[in-house]
Amino acid sequence: MEIRTYRRDDFESLYRLDQECYPPGIAYSRAALRMFLMQPGAQAFVAEEAGQAVGFVLVEQFGADQGHVITLDVRADCRRRGVGTALLAEAEQWLAKRGVRRVYLETAVDNQAGIAFWEHAGYCRRTLLRGYYLERVDAYGMEKELRARA
Repeated sequence: MEIRTYRRDDFESLYRLDQECYPPGIAYSRAALRMFLMQPGAQAFVAEEAGQAVGFVLVEQFGADQGHVITLDVRADCRRRGVGTALLAEAEQWLAKRGVRRVYLETAVDNQAGIAFWEHAGYCRRTLLRGYYLERVDAYGMEKELRARA
């Protein structure tokens, strides 16, 4: 597996992957995904095997020292193999190099596997966001403090 930065020609494969990973209404539209990828302070990393994207993470820096995990998608048949962990490590390293000290994300309260993944990665539940997804599914606001880089 190779982790690399996003290239424009990755867009369609990442869009399809996001559609596979999330239900309709929660998966990003083409326009929304394109907007997130193009906004200032955003960076995406792609996990690739045999020339195919098997996962990606999209993060953003906002303010001087804060970051946000917009999405982390891993193809279903590639989960529990370290793909998500490797992508997250790359993204957190990128954020830390830019001075980010605190990273935020949201995950559905009924996503037990996702919650376990994030908690294992050091994220803590901080808030309950009522109706966050489709105005009917609650989410946890989670955060992690990144260690200062020497």
